[in-house]
Amino acid sequence: MKLEPIVVSLLDTDLYKFNMDQVIFHKHTDLCGQYYFKCRNANIVFTPEMAAEINAQVDHLCSLRFRKEELDYLRSIRFIKNDYVEFLRLWHPIRDYVTVTLSPEGELSVVVDGPLFSAMQFEIYLLEIINEVYFRMAYDYDALLESAEARLTQKIADFNSGKYTFQFAEFGCRRRLSRAWEDVVVRRLAQETKNCVGTSNVYLAMKYHLTPIGTYAHEFVQMYQGIDSIPLAYTNHYAMKDWYDEYQGDNGTALTDTITTDLFLMDFNRSMVNNYSGVRHDSGDPYEWGEKIIAHYKKYGVDPKTKLLLFSDSLDFDRAQKLYDYFCDKTKVSFGIGTFCSNDTCAEALNIVIKLQYVNGRPVAKLSDAPGKAMCRDADYLEYLKRSVDFRLQREK
Repeated sequence: MKLEPIVVSLLDTDLYKFNMDQVIFHKHTDLCGQYYFKCRNANIVFTPEMAAEINAQVDHLCSLRFRKEELDYLRSIRFIKNDYVEFLRLWHPIRDYVTVTLSPEGELSVVVDGPLFSAMQFEIYLLEIINEVYFRMAYDYDALLESAEARLTQKIADFNSGKYTFQFAEFGCRRRLSRAWEDVVVRRLAQETKNCVGTSNVYLAMKYHLTPIGTYAHEFVQMYQGIDSIPLAYTNHYAMKDWYDEYQGDNGTALTDTITTDLFLMDFNRSMVNNYSGVRHDSGDPYEWGEKIIAHYKKYGVDPKTKLLLFSDSLDFDRAQKLYDYFCDKTKVSFGIGTFCSNDTCAEALNIVIKLQYVNGRPVAKLSDAPGKAMCRDADYLEYLKRSVDFRLQREK
């Protein structure tokens, strides 16, 4: 079964890939990274035909270049700088950096290994490819699409009836049913409701004149663990410092949970509190997290109603509405909602990730606020990182 090209534009990725890459381009071009794929669902089997199709799709991805109109669009985003756009005019995905293999048991292995400014760009493209190949080849795609269409229509009706009253951004690139379906989802949510404020997908933001939304991901903080001169428990500090130096007020929302929110708050000082528009939740109890963040703002004399809490952890619309009702009188609230928008069908969605695991040969890890989300290929390093975090928390509390 030969599929049509899945990625047809290098803008078909999350905005934060460009935001993070711009910092790396300006400050850390000496870093190299290794990324590894993981499917968190049990008993998922990829076939040799799927692996062959994924490899063919990666071949096609690496034939793409940024088009003039795409570069012009990136240049129009206030905080994307011209020298970085000119770099992207020269840049393209390099096939040698990606290895896709399949075990006899059907376990898919994907490794990306190369200069970090280039390797990091593969994540979203590869997840888009893997997810679409799997669902087109493992299921009756038309039946999946029919169920997705019915569910989307009901969601839109629920917004327009007033059942849901919150605003959100579509964050569905990485686990979408297909490129074509995400296009439909974003178009209909933006045009048929007043609640969708934008999308993380840069190509669809350009196509439908929407706001592209995103700041940075866990990998941005993780990469500082691979820099010899930076103590592990201070990586948030150096990551936010570089981010502020780069964006000078266009800082967006800070991600709190890469090495636990408690540690993050030690570095989220008065200057950072004032210079970020808000913070993003991606693990742990969202209500406890929100109250903790509100208390932190109050400690620095900042009115929480002037700051944004952005929730993005495995949300559906019912969970989002409950969070909105709880926090809306306390602070600004918004949501980044991914799989529930772009791959809500009669079949279970895949929980797939591609995570940064090594920088310059050194292991790196995400701890998060939920132990089950920790991912590291070196158990000894993960324990060492935990001890480093605990030591600083105990010393400075």
